[in-house]
Amino acid sequence: MGRNSLKDERQKEIIHQYYLVAKKEGLENTSIAKIASEMNINPSLIIHYFKNKEELNYALIDYILEKYLVIYKRQKIAEEDLKGYLIQLIDKLFSKKWNALFNDSIFYSCYAMGFRDKKIKAKFKKLQDSLRFHLAEVLDRCKEAGIINIDSSEEMADLIYVLVDGAYYYLSLVSEKEEYEEKLKIHRQYAFRALKI
Repeated sequence: MGRNSLKDERQKEIIHQYYLVAKKEGLENTSIAKIASEMNINPSLIIHYFKNKEELNYALIDYILEKYLVIYKRQKIAEEDLKGYLIQLIDKLFSKKWNALFNDSIFYSCYAMGFRDKKIKAKFKKLQDSLRFHLAEVLDRCKEAGIINIDSSEEMADLIYVLVDGAYYYLSLVSEKEEYEEKLKIHRQYAFRALKI
């Protein structure tokens, strides 16, 4: 058991360093040698944990999933303040904090690889499904408590994430801080309007 946790920890360190190097150099320009150099280790140690860059890419996408799901793990849903929790959650989804969870250039580079690699495509599908599932759970509880009146929690969760994904794709092109903030506010209002809260 100790060996597995050491292996897991070492793999997490390598993936985290891969992310940091890719953030600086670009995913396409990041090599095992560059990661090893940043970690002051021999590249063969990385190969010991990950056979090749393809395996590193798969692990990086799992890392993305963990980072995005953090928004649902930070706070338990208090039954007495479900509406407050939902409002706070939507505010978080449409915030710089959410967008900053993962670097856009790495996210979109990984996403583009999904068009050529079925395993990466499946991992992105899992990521999107997980985010929608967690939001649908929150919406279900709010619906049961009479806080929102929607036909389907799953469809509403899907709609909100379509708004989130579209908003951040567009906002990745916006340079002006004021414009960014204004557009984010507008998209957040679309979500609240759909929920009628």
